[in-house]
Amino acid sequence: MSRPRIVIVGAGFAGYRAARTLSRITRRQADITLLNPTDYFLYLPLLPQVAAGILEPRRVTVSLSGTLRHVRLVLGEADSIDLDGNTVHYTGPEGDVGTLPYDRLILAAGSVNKLLPIPGVAEHAHGFRGLPEALYLRDHVTRQVELAATADDPKSCAARCTFVVVGAGYTGTEVAAQGQLFTDSQVRKHPLRAGMRPRWLLLDIADRVLPEMDERLSRTADRVLRQRGVDVRMGTSVKEATHNGVVLSDGSFVDTRTLVWCVGVRPDPLAESLELPMEKGRLLVDPHLQVPGRPELFAAGDAAAVPDLEKPGEYTPMTAQHAWRQGRTVGQNVAASLGMGERRTYRHRDLGFVVDLGGVKAAANPLGVPLSGVAAGAVTRGYHLAAMPGNRVRVAADWLLDAVLPRQAVQLGLVRSWSVPLDTASPELARVPGRSETGAQDKKTEKHGEPAGKQPAGEPARNQADGPEGTEPPDPVQDPDAAKHPEPPGPVKRPNSRAGGREPGSGTDADTDGRPPPGTPAVHKPHPDAPIAPEPRYQDPS
Repeated sequence: MSRPRIVIVGAGFAGYRAARTLSRITRRQADITLLNPTDYFLYLPLLPQVAAGILEPRRVTVSLSGTLRHVRLVLGEADSIDLDGNTVHYTGPEGDVGTLPYDRLILAAGSVNKLLPIPGVAEHAHGFRGLPEALYLRDHVTRQVELAATADDPKSCAARCTFVVVGAGYTGTEVAAQGQLFTDSQVRKHPLRAGMRPRWLLLDIADRVLPEMDERLSRTADRVLRQRGVDVRMGTSVKEATHNGVVLSDGSFVDTRTLVWCVGVRPDPLAESLELPMEKGRLLVDPHLQVPGRPELFAAGDAAAVPDLEKPGEYTPMTAQHAWRQGRTVGQNVAASLGMGERRTYRHRDLGFVVDLGGVKAAANPLGVPLSGVAAGAVTRGYHLAAMPGNRVRVAADWLLDAVLPRQAVQLGLVRSWSVPLDTASPELARVPGRSETGAQDKKTEKHGEPAGKQPAGEPARNQADGPEGTEPPDPVQDPDAAKHPEPPGPVKRPNSRAGGREPGSGTDADTDGRPPPGTPAVHKPHPDAPIAPEPRYQDPS
């Protein structure tokens, strides 16, 4: 008798935990396949420290094949799911297509960017949900400080030293807090940068920082940010983004070359494409994380609307702590459906929040006890070390080195602005023109009834030796003949394909020009009922 086939779509918090749980319970009595665009699990809570130069990128990634020994990893993005034929259709990283048959399917596709119809945001902002975006932001911020130091015009210098972050949730708050320390370290004790004053703005339409947290922790974070020099503006957002800055909702204009978009996420469109009962873009499941009427289909994480048994009539929020715990429960229940163990309902109990504010500062309330300062910093870092499924020693070593050595503020030039557009279906993957995945994405786009975006004529592949290494696309602001040069490709849209939602980055300067090609819509039209959820973050180490 053949072994049952289990397919897991997505290796985020829910998918990774489900795969690990199933591998332990089934003990090779089932074939487990994990479909994911990358070969690693990304520990999102520490991504701001990658952008700030504290942690090396690989520290926040955990190898899927290295930690899930009895799970088959398939690199690719799910295009569609045939519920009647029990198959998942996907496209691989080199444009190849394939099909995965299953007896049990776990949908843990996660979420995608929540874009608002604000003029200029899609063209001039970048998200902060994947490694490419974090690497780009670190390079971009470093470049702005270096260019500002050589600028003859004081106004240009001030604009390059101004960084705007939209969204005062977990990610936005940590990006602003870590970013202020990062830029301060680049100008401090540097004789040629005397008088430079990096300025970070944190904007949100909410009435306070971290609105989803306890008010005492919110006040702690607000106080730390303001003492550090961050310009915190609540009740304010972006009305329009331009090449030279942003127009705020209060009518003021901020000269800047950097716009970081951290406003939240929405469920992956793959769930909606199944045409099953939904709740604000999320697939409805029962307390066992099973889709009613579909005994072979399970869902967890941001893609699933899971009943909150602690708050009858409500659904669990789209946060990483729920995704992580739901991954364990869905793994146990899938195994139980195959005769291995017993089914369990998903219940949760909040044990507290942690927010790293950079340096030795943090805000935390473990077991409901509010902490701030050094004590909160120790609890926060200890918690992350305990929660990470790998790389603990390497992370701790990087923290130690950062405490005793100055940070290395250099540009690696690995990711360009046009490689990480905000309006992208897969921020975990940097776009590289000239490679076969572009064609694969075009085919998937054509499949869903939209004209496929094409690489502009004359745009060389960055892996071809046709010009000087590190050559950047021209900036139309600085190069009046920019229209004569080819532009970098714009965002790729795959409305009903597997996406990996995310969030923010920069405007136009010597290193950027991420405008989409003519005819490309500026922004996605979000699901009319999809909520703006806080960024997936950890909450407790259950």
